Amino acid sequence: MSESWHSLSISSLAPRLARREVSPVEVTEQLLSRIAAQNPALNVYITVDEDGALAQAREAEARLARGEGTPLTGIPLAVKDVLVTEGLRTTCASRILENYIPPYDATVCARLRQQGAIFLGKVNMDEFAMGSSTENSAFGPSRNPWNPEHITGGSSGGSAAAVAADLCVAALGSDTGGSIRQPASHCGVVGLKPTYGRVSRYGLVAYASSLDQVGPLTKEVRDAALLLKAMAGYDPRDSTSAPVAVPDYLETLGRDIKGLKVGVPREYFGGGLDPEVEAAVRGALATLEGLGAELVEISLPHTDYAVAAYYIIATAEASSNLARYDGVKYGFRHSGANLLEMYAHTRTQGFGAEVRRRIMLGTYALSAGYYEAYYRKASQVRTLIRRDFEAAWERCQVLAAPVAPTPAPRLGELVADPLTMYLSDIFTISVNLAGIPGISVPCGFSRAGLPIGLQILGPPFGEPVVLQTAYALEQAAEVRGRRPSW
Repeated sequence: MSESWHSLSISSLAPRLARREVSPVEVTEQLLSRIAAQNPALNVYITVDEDGALAQAREAEARLARGEGTPLTGIPLAVKDVLVTEGLRTTCASRILENYIPPYDATVCARLRQQGAIFLGKVNMDEFAMGSSTENSAFGPSRNPWNPEHITGGSSGGSAAAVAADLCVAALGSDTGGSIRQPASHCGVVGLKPTYGRVSRYGLVAYASSLDQVGPLTKEVRDAALLLKAMAGYDPRDSTSAPVAVPDYLETLGRDIKGLKVGVPREYFGGGLDPEVEAAVRGALATLEGLGAELVEISLPHTDYAVAAYYIIATAEASSNLARYDGVKYGFRHSGANLLEMYAHTRTQGFGAEVRRRIMLGTYALSAGYYEAYYRKASQVRTLIRRDFEAAWERCQVLAAPVAPTPAPRLGELVADPLTMYLSDIFTISVNLAGIPGISVPCGFSRAGLPIGLQILGPPFGEPVVLQTAYALEQAAEVRGRRPSW
Protein backbone atom coordinates (compact mmCIF):
# COMPACT_ATOMS: atom_id res chain seq x y z
CA MET A 1 0.00 0.00 0.00
CA SER A 2 1.35 3.44 -0.91
CA GLU A 3 2.09 5.92 1.85
CA SER A 4 -0.74 8.25 2.88
CA TRP A 5 0.79 11.50 1.66
CA HIS A 6 -2.63 13.16 1.77
CA SER A 7 -2.69 13.01 5.57
CA LEU A 8 0.50 15.04 6.02
CA SER A 9 0.63 18.72 6.95
CA ILE A 10 2.41 21.28 4.77
CA SER A 11 5.33 21.29 7.19
CA SER A 12 5.67 17.50 6.95
CA LEU A 13 5.04 17.15 3.23
CA ALA A 14 7.18 20.03 1.91
CA PRO A 15 10.57 18.54 2.96
CA ARG A 16 9.61 15.19 1.39
CA LEU A 17 8.72 16.93 -1.85
CA ALA A 18 11.98 18.89 -1.76
CA ARG A 19 13.98 15.67 -1.21
CA ARG A 20 12.06 14.04 -4.09
CA GLU A 21 10.75 11.25 -1.86
CA VAL A 22 7.37 11.82 -3.46
CA SER A 23 6.30 13.94 -6.41
CA PRO A 24 3.59 16.61 -6.49
CA VAL A 25 1.83 14.50 -9.13
CA GLU A 26 1.66 11.48 -6.80
CA VAL A 27 0.26 13.56 -3.95
CA THR A 28 -2.25 15.29 -6.21
CA GLU A 29 -3.42 12.02 -7.75
CA GLN A 30 -3.88 10.52 -4.29
CA LEU A 31 -5.96 13.48 -3.16
CA LEU A 32 -8.05 13.52 -6.34
CA SER A 33 -8.76 9.82 -5.81
CA ARG A 34 -9.91 10.50 -2.24
CA ILE A 35 -12.10 13.37 -3.40
CA ALA A 36 -13.75 11.16 -6.02
CA ALA A 37 -14.46 8.51 -3.37
CA GLN A 38 -15.55 10.70 -0.46
CA ASN A 39 -16.96 13.93 -1.84
CA PRO A 40 -20.33 12.40 -2.79
CA ALA A 41 -20.97 11.71 0.90
CA LEU A 42 -19.40 14.83 2.46
CA ASN A 43 -20.30 17.33 -0.31
CA VAL A 44 -17.16 19.39 0.33
CA TYR A 45 -16.17 20.35 -3.23
CA ILE A 46 -18.42 22.30 -5.58
CA THR A 47 -15.89 22.18 -8.44
CA VAL A 48 -12.95 19.76 -8.77
CA ASP A 49 -10.32 20.87 -11.29
CA GLU A 50 -8.68 17.51 -11.99
CA ASP A 51 -6.95 18.48 -15.26
CA GLY A 52 -5.83 21.86 -13.95
CA ALA A 53 -4.52 20.39 -10.68
CA LEU A 54 -2.49 17.73 -12.47
CA ALA A 55 -1.06 20.32 -14.88
CA GLN A 56 -0.04 22.49 -11.91
CA ALA A 57 1.45 19.41 -10.21
CA ARG A 58 3.61 18.65 -13.25
CA GLU A 59 4.76 22.27 -13.33
CA ALA A 60 5.61 22.10 -9.61
CA GLU A 61 7.57 18.88 -10.20
CA ALA A 62 9.64 20.57 -12.88
CA ARG A 63 10.21 23.54 -10.60
CA LEU A 64 11.47 21.29 -7.79
CA ALA A 65 13.73 19.48 -10.24
CA ARG A 66 15.32 22.82 -11.14
CA GLY A 67 15.87 23.58 -7.45
CA GLU A 68 13.45 26.53 -7.58
CA GLY A 69 10.95 25.29 -5.01
CA THR A 70 9.44 27.12 -2.03
CA PRO A 71 7.82 25.59 1.09
CA LEU A 72 4.50 25.67 -0.82
CA THR A 73 5.67 24.23 -4.14
CA GLY A 74 3.67 21.09 -4.90
CA ILE A 75 1.26 21.55 -1.97
CA PRO A 76 -2.37 20.83 -3.02
CA LEU A 77 -4.85 23.32 -1.59
CA ALA A 78 -8.62 23.82 -1.64
CA VAL A 79 -10.02 27.31 -2.28
CA LYS A 80 -13.27 28.61 -0.80
CA ASP A 81 -15.62 29.33 -3.67
CA VAL A 82 -15.79 33.03 -2.77
CA LEU A 83 -12.28 33.73 -4.14
CA VAL A 84 -12.08 34.23 -7.89
CA THR A 85 -9.79 31.90 -9.83
CA GLU A 86 -8.83 32.56 -13.43
CA GLY A 87 -10.53 30.12 -15.78
CA LEU A 88 -12.07 28.10 -12.93
CA ARG A 89 -15.75 28.39 -12.01
CA THR A 90 -16.49 30.61 -9.00
CA THR A 91 -20.07 30.29 -7.73
CA CYS A 92 -20.14 31.68 -4.16
CA ALA A 93 -22.43 28.63 -3.64
CA SER A 94 -25.19 30.59 -5.41
CA ARG A 95 -27.35 29.84 -8.44
CA ILE A 96 -26.88 33.44 -9.56
CA LEU A 97 -23.18 32.71 -10.25
CA GLU A 98 -23.56 29.01 -11.06
CA ASN A 99 -21.73 29.25 -14.39
CA TYR A 100 -19.45 32.24 -13.77
CA ILE A 101 -15.83 31.79 -14.94
CA PRO A 102 -13.59 34.66 -13.72
CA PRO A 103 -10.98 36.18 -16.08
CA TYR A 104 -8.46 36.79 -13.27
CA ASP A 105 -7.10 35.46 -9.96
CA ALA A 106 -7.70 36.94 -6.52
CA THR A 107 -4.45 38.39 -5.18
CA VAL A 108 -4.10 35.63 -2.57
CA CYS A 109 -4.56 32.97 -5.25
CA ALA A 110 -2.03 34.67 -7.54
CA ARG A 111 0.52 34.84 -4.71
CA LEU A 112 0.09 31.17 -3.87
CA ARG A 113 0.36 30.17 -7.53
CA GLN A 114 3.65 32.10 -7.68
CA GLN A 115 4.84 29.98 -4.74
CA GLY A 116 4.01 26.80 -6.68
CA ALA A 117 0.89 25.76 -4.77
CA ILE A 118 -1.66 23.53 -6.51
CA PHE A 119 -5.40 24.28 -6.53
CA LEU A 120 -7.51 21.11 -6.39
CA GLY A 121 -10.79 22.96 -6.78
CA LYS A 122 -13.37 25.18 -5.12
CA VAL A 123 -15.07 24.16 -1.89
CA ASN A 124 -18.56 24.59 -0.49
CA MET A 125 -19.76 27.46 1.69
CA ASP A 126 -22.87 29.31 2.80
CA GLU A 127 -24.18 31.28 -0.18
CA PHE A 128 -22.19 34.53 -0.47
CA ALA A 129 -20.68 33.62 2.94
CA MET A 130 -24.00 34.34 4.65
CA GLY A 131 -24.46 31.68 7.30
CA SER A 132 -22.82 29.68 10.07
CA SER A 133 -23.42 26.09 8.96
CA THR A 134 -22.76 25.73 5.19
CA GLU A 135 -26.41 24.69 4.90
CA ASN A 136 -27.26 27.90 3.00
CA SER A 137 -25.55 26.58 -0.13
CA ALA A 138 -27.33 26.24 -3.45
CA PHE A 139 -25.40 22.97 -3.87
CA GLY A 140 -26.50 21.36 -0.61
CA PRO A 141 -24.84 21.25 2.83
CA SER A 142 -21.39 19.93 3.57
CA ARG A 143 -21.15 17.25 6.27
CA ASN A 144 -18.80 17.10 9.23
CA PRO A 145 -16.14 14.36 8.87
CA TRP A 146 -16.32 13.68 12.63
CA ASN A 147 -20.03 12.87 12.30
CA PRO A 148 -21.80 13.37 8.96
CA GLU A 149 -25.11 14.01 10.74
CA HIS A 150 -23.65 17.28 12.06
CA ILE A 151 -22.83 20.59 10.40
CA THR A 152 -19.34 21.69 9.42
CA GLY A 153 -19.92 25.24 10.63
CA GLY A 154 -19.75 28.15 8.25
CA SER A 155 -19.44 29.96 6.13
CA SER A 156 -16.06 28.33 5.30
CA GLY A 157 -17.45 24.90 6.15
CA GLY A 158 -16.22 23.23 2.98
CA SER A 159 -12.69 24.49 3.62
CA ALA A 160 -12.66 23.19 7.22
CA ALA A 161 -14.20 19.83 6.32
CA ALA A 162 -11.80 19.34 3.38
CA VAL A 163 -8.82 19.81 5.70
CA ALA A 164 -10.28 17.58 8.42
CA ALA A 165 -11.13 14.78 5.97
CA ASP A 166 -7.71 14.93 4.25
CA LEU A 167 -9.27 16.02 0.95
CA CYS A 168 -6.58 18.71 0.66
CA VAL A 169 -3.43 19.58 2.58
CA ALA A 170 -4.74 23.01 3.58
CA ALA A 171 -7.44 25.42 2.44
CA LEU A 172 -8.31 29.09 2.03
CA GLY A 173 -11.35 30.60 3.69
CA SER A 174 -12.83 33.99 4.49
CA ASP A 175 -14.01 35.36 7.83
CA THR A 176 -16.68 38.07 8.11
CA GLY A 177 -18.06 37.22 11.55
CA GLY A 178 -16.27 34.00 12.49
CA SER A 179 -16.46 32.13 9.18
CA ILE A 180 -12.93 30.70 9.46
CA ARG A 181 -12.68 30.20 13.21
CA GLN A 182 -16.10 28.66 13.86
CA PRO A 183 -15.92 25.88 11.21
CA ALA A 184 -12.29 25.24 12.24
CA SER A 185 -13.57 24.66 15.79
CA HIS A 186 -16.41 22.40 14.64
CA CYS A 187 -14.13 20.34 12.37
CA GLY A 188 -11.11 20.09 14.66
CA VAL A 189 -8.62 22.04 12.52
CA VAL A 190 -6.69 25.32 12.83
CA GLY A 191 -8.31 28.45 11.40
CA LEU A 192 -6.65 31.88 11.33
CA LYS A 193 -8.46 35.18 10.74
CA PRO A 194 -5.79 37.86 10.13
CA THR A 195 -5.97 41.54 11.03
CA TYR A 196 -8.26 43.50 8.70
CA GLY A 197 -5.98 44.82 5.94
CA ARG A 198 -3.24 42.25 6.52
CA VAL A 199 -4.31 40.11 3.52
CA SER A 200 -5.59 41.56 0.25
CA ARG A 201 -9.33 41.33 -0.41
CA TYR A 202 -8.87 41.92 -4.15
CA GLY A 203 -10.76 39.11 -5.87
CA LEU A 204 -12.69 38.14 -2.73
CA VAL A 205 -16.37 38.39 -3.66
CA ALA A 206 -17.62 40.90 -1.12
CA TYR A 207 -20.21 40.20 1.56
CA ALA A 208 -19.48 42.99 4.06
CA SER A 209 -16.48 44.96 2.87
CA SER A 210 -15.49 46.47 6.23
CA LEU A 211 -15.50 43.04 7.90
CA ASP A 212 -14.32 40.42 5.34
CA GLN A 213 -10.83 38.98 5.64
CA VAL A 214 -9.10 36.04 3.89
CA GLY A 215 -7.22 33.46 5.93
CA PRO A 216 -5.95 29.85 6.04
CA LEU A 217 -7.43 26.64 7.47
CA THR A 218 -4.76 24.06 8.20
CA LYS A 219 -3.88 20.85 10.05
CA GLU A 220 -1.48 22.59 12.40
CA VAL A 221 -0.43 26.05 13.55
CA ARG A 222 2.90 26.02 11.70
CA ASP A 223 1.05 25.56 8.41
CA ALA A 224 -1.15 28.58 9.17
CA ALA A 225 1.99 30.67 9.74
CA LEU A 226 3.48 29.44 6.44
CA LEU A 227 0.37 30.25 4.43
CA LEU A 228 -0.13 33.63 6.08
CA LYS A 229 3.44 34.64 5.24
CA ALA A 230 2.83 33.76 1.58
CA MET A 231 -0.56 35.52 1.40
CA ALA A 232 0.02 38.67 3.45
CA GLY A 233 1.30 42.05 2.35
CA TYR A 234 0.24 45.31 0.79
CA ASP A 235 -1.73 45.21 -2.45
CA PRO A 236 -2.30 48.50 -4.32
CA ARG A 237 -5.42 47.01 -5.94
CA ASP A 238 -7.12 46.80 -2.54
CA SER A 239 -7.85 50.20 -1.01
CA THR A 240 -8.20 48.61 2.46
CA SER A 241 -4.84 46.81 2.26
CA ALA A 242 -2.42 47.97 4.97
CA PRO A 243 1.11 49.06 3.93
CA VAL A 244 2.64 47.21 6.88
CA ALA A 245 5.76 45.02 6.55
CA VAL A 246 5.17 41.25 6.77
CA PRO A 247 7.23 39.54 9.51
CA ASP A 248 8.42 35.93 9.44
CA TYR A 249 5.55 34.33 11.32
CA LEU A 250 7.57 31.16 11.91
CA GLU A 251 10.09 32.99 14.10
CA THR A 252 7.91 33.12 17.21
CA LEU A 253 6.79 29.48 17.04
CA GLY A 254 8.33 27.46 19.85
CA ARG A 255 9.19 30.47 21.97
CA ASP A 256 8.46 30.20 25.68
CA ILE A 257 5.18 31.80 26.78
CA LYS A 258 6.27 32.06 30.40
CA GLY A 259 5.05 35.40 31.78
CA LEU A 260 2.69 36.00 28.84
CA LYS A 261 -0.46 37.71 30.08
CA VAL A 262 -3.55 35.97 28.70
CA GLY A 263 -6.81 37.86 29.14
CA VAL A 264 -9.97 35.85 29.85
CA PRO A 265 -13.13 37.88 29.04
CA ARG A 266 -15.75 37.23 31.71
CA GLU A 267 -18.58 38.04 29.25
CA TYR A 268 -17.64 34.97 27.16
CA PHE A 269 -18.43 32.53 29.99
CA GLY A 270 -22.04 33.37 30.78
CA GLY A 271 -25.39 31.78 30.04
CA GLY A 272 -25.75 29.84 26.81
CA LEU A 273 -22.25 28.36 26.92
CA ASP A 274 -22.44 24.57 26.69
CA PRO A 275 -20.86 22.93 29.79
CA GLU A 276 -18.72 20.65 27.61
CA VAL A 277 -17.37 23.62 25.68
CA GLU A 278 -16.63 25.49 28.89
CA ALA A 279 -14.84 22.45 30.36
CA ALA A 280 -12.64 22.07 27.26
CA VAL A 281 -11.84 25.79 27.16
CA ARG A 282 -11.08 25.92 30.88
CA GLY A 283 -8.79 22.92 30.40
CA ALA A 284 -6.93 24.74 27.62
CA LEU A 285 -6.57 27.81 29.82
CA ALA A 286 -5.12 25.61 32.56
CA THR A 287 -2.66 24.20 30.01
CA LEU A 288 -1.52 27.71 29.08
CA GLU A 289 -1.16 28.53 32.77
CA GLY A 290 0.88 25.37 33.23
CA LEU A 291 3.22 26.56 30.48
CA GLY A 292 3.90 29.72 32.48
CA ALA A 293 1.29 32.12 31.11
CA GLU A 294 -0.53 34.39 33.52
CA LEU A 295 -4.33 34.38 33.28
CA VAL A 296 -5.93 37.79 33.77
CA GLU A 297 -9.70 38.24 34.02
CA ILE A 298 -10.78 41.16 31.85
CA SER A 299 -14.06 42.69 30.73
CA LEU A 300 -15.37 43.44 27.25
CA PRO A 301 -18.47 45.28 28.47
CA HIS A 302 -20.12 45.93 25.10
CA THR A 303 -20.12 42.26 24.03
CA ASP A 304 -23.91 42.04 24.50
CA TYR A 305 -24.42 44.59 21.73
CA ALA A 306 -22.10 42.93 19.21
CA VAL A 307 -24.64 40.65 17.52
CA ALA A 308 -27.13 43.47 16.93
CA ALA A 309 -24.44 45.86 15.65
CA TYR A 310 -22.88 43.20 13.42
CA TYR A 311 -26.13 42.17 11.75
CA ILE A 312 -26.98 45.77 10.92
CA ILE A 313 -23.53 46.62 9.52
CA ALA A 314 -23.06 43.32 7.68
CA THR A 315 -26.51 43.23 6.10
CA ALA A 316 -26.34 46.91 5.10
CA GLU A 317 -23.02 46.33 3.33
CA ALA A 318 -24.37 43.11 1.79
CA SER A 319 -27.38 44.97 0.41
CA SER A 320 -25.04 47.42 -1.31
CA ASN A 321 -22.52 44.81 -2.51
CA LEU A 322 -25.08 42.40 -3.93
CA ALA A 323 -26.92 45.09 -5.92
CA ARG A 324 -24.57 44.30 -8.82
CA TYR A 325 -26.19 40.89 -9.36
CA ASP A 326 -29.05 42.08 -11.49
CA GLY A 327 -29.04 39.69 -14.45
CA VAL A 328 -27.63 42.29 -16.82
CA LYS A 329 -23.82 42.18 -16.75
CA TYR A 330 -23.03 38.55 -15.86
CA GLY A 331 -24.41 35.55 -14.02
CA PHE A 332 -27.91 34.09 -13.93
CA ARG A 333 -30.74 35.92 -15.72
CA HIS A 334 -34.46 35.24 -15.72
CA SER A 335 -36.54 36.99 -18.34
CA GLY A 336 -39.45 39.29 -17.61
CA ALA A 337 -41.96 41.48 -19.39
CA ASN A 338 -39.87 44.57 -18.60
CA LEU A 339 -36.60 45.55 -16.95
CA LEU A 340 -37.96 45.74 -13.39
CA GLU A 341 -39.66 42.37 -13.73
CA MET A 342 -36.43 40.85 -15.06
CA TYR A 343 -34.55 42.24 -12.03
CA ALA A 344 -37.15 40.87 -9.63
CA HIS A 345 -37.31 37.40 -11.21
CA THR A 346 -33.53 37.13 -11.51
CA ARG A 347 -32.84 38.05 -7.91
CA THR A 348 -35.75 36.07 -6.46
CA GLN A 349 -34.74 32.86 -8.24
CA GLY A 350 -30.97 33.44 -8.23
CA PHE A 351 -30.57 34.13 -4.49
CA GLY A 352 -31.41 31.71 -1.69
CA ALA A 353 -33.69 32.51 1.24
CA GLU A 354 -30.96 33.60 3.68
CA VAL A 355 -29.32 35.93 1.17
CA ARG A 356 -32.68 37.49 0.33
CA ARG A 357 -33.38 37.92 4.05
CA ARG A 358 -30.09 39.73 4.65
CA ILE A 359 -30.48 41.95 1.58
CA MET A 360 -33.91 43.04 2.82
CA LEU A 361 -32.64 43.67 6.36
CA GLY A 362 -29.74 45.72 5.03
CA THR A 363 -31.86 47.68 2.58
CA TYR A 364 -34.24 48.59 5.39
CA ALA A 365 -31.36 49.70 7.66
CA LEU A 366 -30.06 52.00 4.90
CA SER A 367 -33.42 53.35 3.78
CA ALA A 368 -34.49 56.96 4.16
CA GLY A 369 -35.36 57.80 7.73
CA TYR A 370 -33.67 54.73 9.22
CA TYR A 371 -29.97 55.22 8.45
CA GLU A 372 -29.33 57.26 11.60
CA ALA A 373 -31.31 54.92 13.82
CA TYR A 374 -29.67 51.74 12.57
CA TYR A 375 -26.45 51.86 10.53
CA ARG A 376 -25.02 54.97 12.18
CA LYS A 377 -25.90 53.74 15.66
CA ALA A 378 -24.38 50.31 14.92
CA SER A 379 -21.19 51.99 13.70
CA GLN A 380 -20.98 53.90 16.99
CA VAL A 381 -21.38 50.66 18.94
CA ARG A 382 -18.63 49.18 16.79
CA THR A 383 -16.31 51.94 18.02
CA LEU A 384 -17.17 51.09 21.62
CA ILE A 385 -16.40 47.41 20.99
CA ARG A 386 -13.03 48.32 19.47
CA ARG A 387 -12.26 50.47 22.51
CA ASP A 388 -13.07 47.51 24.80
CA PHE A 389 -10.28 45.56 23.10
CA GLU A 390 -7.91 48.54 23.21
CA ALA A 391 -8.41 48.71 26.98
CA ALA A 392 -7.77 44.96 27.24
CA TRP A 393 -4.38 45.26 25.48
CA GLU A 394 -3.21 47.52 28.28
CA ARG A 395 -3.50 44.56 30.66
CA CYS A 396 -2.63 41.54 28.51
CA GLN A 397 -0.92 40.50 25.28
CA VAL A 398 -3.55 38.03 24.00
CA LEU A 399 -7.11 37.00 24.89
CA ALA A 400 -8.40 33.42 25.09
CA ALA A 401 -12.06 32.42 24.87
CA PRO A 402 -14.52 29.92 23.38
CA VAL A 403 -15.09 29.99 19.62
CA ALA A 404 -18.70 28.79 19.58
CA PRO A 405 -21.21 28.29 22.38
CA THR A 406 -21.82 24.62 21.49
CA PRO A 407 -20.16 21.79 19.58
CA ALA A 408 -21.36 21.36 15.99
CA PRO A 409 -25.19 21.09 15.96
CA ARG A 410 -27.01 18.49 13.92
CA LEU A 411 -27.90 19.28 10.32
CA GLY A 412 -31.18 21.19 10.16
CA GLU A 413 -31.10 22.54 13.73
CA LEU A 414 -30.08 26.08 12.77
CA VAL A 415 -31.59 26.72 9.33
CA ALA A 416 -35.14 26.70 10.70
CA ASP A 417 -34.22 29.31 13.34
CA PRO A 418 -32.18 32.20 11.88
CA LEU A 419 -31.93 34.01 15.23
CA THR A 420 -30.31 30.98 16.89
CA MET A 421 -27.90 30.77 13.95
CA TYR A 422 -27.02 34.46 14.33
CA LEU A 423 -26.42 34.01 18.07
CA SER A 424 -24.04 31.11 17.38
CA ASP A 425 -21.52 33.76 16.26
CA ILE A 426 -21.64 35.65 19.54
CA PHE A 427 -18.00 34.91 20.50
CA THR A 428 -16.51 35.62 17.06
CA ILE A 429 -18.18 38.68 15.55
CA SER A 430 -16.64 41.23 17.94
CA VAL A 431 -13.24 40.31 16.49
CA ASN A 432 -14.37 41.34 13.00
CA LEU A 433 -15.99 44.52 14.26
CA ALA A 434 -12.67 45.44 15.93
CA GLY A 435 -10.55 44.26 12.96
CA ILE A 436 -8.14 42.23 15.14
CA PRO A 437 -6.55 38.81 14.45
CA GLY A 438 -7.83 35.56 15.91
CA ILE A 439 -7.11 31.85 15.61
CA SER A 440 -9.06 28.71 16.53
CA VAL A 441 -7.00 25.80 17.86
CA PRO A 442 -8.42 22.37 18.79
CA CYS A 443 -8.58 22.03 22.58
CA GLY A 444 -10.96 19.17 23.33
CA PHE A 445 -13.92 17.00 22.40
CA SER A 446 -17.50 16.61 23.52
CA ARG A 447 -18.70 13.30 24.93
CA ALA A 448 -20.20 12.64 21.51
CA GLY A 449 -16.73 12.95 19.95
CA LEU A 450 -17.21 16.36 18.32
CA PRO A 451 -14.26 18.80 18.30
CA ILE A 452 -14.10 21.97 20.39
CA GLY A 453 -11.76 24.90 19.70
CA LEU A 454 -10.12 27.63 21.75
CA GLN A 455 -9.99 31.13 20.28
CA ILE A 456 -6.81 33.17 20.79
CA LEU A 457 -7.02 36.87 19.92
CA GLY A 458 -4.36 39.54 19.57
CA PRO A 459 -4.00 43.28 18.96
CA PRO A 460 -3.94 44.67 15.39
CA PHE A 461 -1.08 43.04 13.45
CA GLY A 462 -0.39 40.89 16.52
CA GLU A 463 -0.37 37.65 14.52
CA PRO A 464 3.14 36.72 15.77
CA VAL A 465 2.08 36.53 19.44
CA VAL A 466 -1.25 34.89 18.50
CA LEU A 467 0.60 32.18 16.57
CA GLN A 468 3.19 31.80 19.34
CA THR A 469 0.46 31.19 21.93
CA ALA A 470 -1.53 28.88 19.65
CA TYR A 471 1.57 26.83 18.85
CA ALA A 472 2.43 26.46 22.54
CA LEU A 473 -1.08 25.19 23.30
CA GLU A 474 -1.09 22.87 20.28
CA GLN A 475 2.18 21.22 21.29
CA ALA A 476 0.97 20.65 24.87
CA ALA A 477 -2.67 19.73 24.19
CA GLU A 478 -3.75 16.12 24.62
CA VAL A 479 -5.88 16.32 21.46
CA ARG A 480 -2.90 17.00 19.22
CA GLY A 481 -2.85 14.81 16.11
CA ARG A 482 -6.32 13.31 16.66
CA ARG A 483 -8.09 12.86 13.33
CA PRO A 484 -11.61 11.77 12.33
CA SER A 485 -12.02 8.12 11.43
CA TRP A 486 -13.99 9.04 8.30
